[in-house]
Amino acid sequence: MKTDIEIAQEAVKLPIKEIAARVGMTEDDIEPYGKYKAKISEEFLQGLKDKPAGKLVLVTAINPTPAGEGKTTTSIGLADALNRIGVKTVAALREPSLGPCFGIKGGAAGGGYAQCVPMEDINLHFTGDFHAITAANNLLAALLDNHIQQGNELGIDTRQVVWKRCMDLNDRSLRNVVVGLGAKADGFVREDHFAITVATEVMAAFCLANDISDLKERLGRIIVAYSYDGKPVTAKDLNAVGSMAALLKDAIKPNLVQTLEHTPVIIHGGPFANIAHGCNSVRATNAALRLADVAITEAGFGADLGAEKFLDIKCRQAGLKPDAVVLVATIRALKYNGGVPKDQLGEENLDALKKGIVNLEKHIENLQQYGVPVVVTLNSFTSDTEAEIAYVREFCNERDCDFALSEVWAKGGEGGEDLARMVMNTLNNKKSNYAPIYPLEMSLTDKIETVSKKIYGADGVVYAPAAARQLQKITELGFGDLPVCMAKTQYSLSDDQKALGRPKDFKITVREAYVSAGAGFVVAITGSIMTMPGLPKRPAAFDIDVDENGKITGLF
Repeated sequence: MKTDIEIAQEAVKLPIKEIAARVGMTEDDIEPYGKYKAKISEEFLQGLKDKPAGKLVLVTAINPTPAGEGKTTTSIGLADALNRIGVKTVAALREPSLGPCFGIKGGAAGGGYAQCVPMEDINLHFTGDFHAITAANNLLAALLDNHIQQGNELGIDTRQVVWKRCMDLNDRSLRNVVVGLGAKADGFVREDHFAITVATEVMAAFCLANDISDLKERLGRIIVAYSYDGKPVTAKDLNAVGSMAALLKDAIKPNLVQTLEHTPVIIHGGPFANIAHGCNSVRATNAALRLADVAITEAGFGADLGAEKFLDIKCRQAGLKPDAVVLVATIRALKYNGGVPKDQLGEENLDALKKGIVNLEKHIENLQQYGVPVVVTLNSFTSDTEAEIAYVREFCNERDCDFALSEVWAKGGEGGEDLARMVMNTLNNKKSNYAPIYPLEMSLTDKIETVSKKIYGADGVVYAPAAARQLQKITELGFGDLPVCMAKTQYSLSDDQKALGRPKDFKITVREAYVSAGAGFVVAITGSIMTMPGLPKRPAAFDIDVDENGKITGLF
């Protein structure tokens, strides 16, 4: 079997102007970045506002395992399959971060014969959006430290600086640093921190903004520090908004690319779902909805993270109403949740499948709490047996879930036609009664406990003393009516990454909380989650190379 990058590099790509024409765009409506990728112009986006929206389908998954689930692959293959059966479809996806590309997870452009191309460009730098976000974030950090150095007119307490610098790579050594060392002219000495770009508030605000004006409003609300008398100091107070927005003026335009089968795909923004809110930009989703009869979008990691944040944060802020959810699982991942070692997942094991399917069961229950119809799809592997597939099919049907096999990794859109027909059957025959699982009027602690109990299955929440104080202060500052963004491990429904399946009799521990006033949510950090990941013992970077002709190898 060819590798993902070999398949992508052998693909026949259409000029991006031809992809644009498929959804009614002229050459004047796009700003090409080479032959095969482009920005969508601001003028064209503004013209879409009055057009009717199509149906919105969210693709999510069970908790990720080393066995693989294939959520992005399924999203891309489903979009191809819907177009194959005559349904005009556009996908809206997140941009990959360089951190996972060089770390352990790999890229995020799909896999096998369900990929977005040019795969190497998408995974490495793309159109420079993340670099612009990184620069805007770090410009704000520089202006903050310069303000302190130049007299500190705002009375910033250097012990209460909360703004972090960032970079879009995994580098654990930068989690905790000291800046300002050296001579007096080199600044005040203080503790500082780095986050990965996709965990920053600039990324979150960028992805939730409707346009440049909304983005500037959000940037202005960002809290960077607190003064000696406890008042928040914002980016607006530092006169940083205009220059930050100038760095983001091109980045805020969504990017247009294609699948291997030439389906239009809008890829824009990419916050992590275990740390941030895990969804592509509102602008990309709204554009896809108005360019097609069906828009396929995804949310990061499992439904306990990305889907919960999509449904409780993004949809609420953007006024979106999903019509259906596709929940991706694999037989291999379910058996892994049932206790089977990774090297034995290819063997039929119905007992382990029955033990591990409780993870799928919980995700089904969670999504149904939002009133949205659920379609479960099994991302097919050659090792799956008829008995195993039949068991999962019956399990889903008993829980009022439509079910379909997906073979898009091996067969592209053709392998997703059964799933596409099932999705259309769901859209045509089942009504979505979407509603968030908590009202904004709830206290922050009640919101955290609602997510912890209803979505994770916890018995309750334990707050570290620092987190309790922070939540109280956030409420006193007037941010108690914001939704909560839970930072939690992706590997388990609980905050213990080793607790597989459907954990019971546990509590969620919140150790830290802070307000992302620009993004419009309060972040609650649970367990040992980090906003700056580290590299594994053997990073994926070891296998990536480029030859004398500029051809990249080793990406996956």
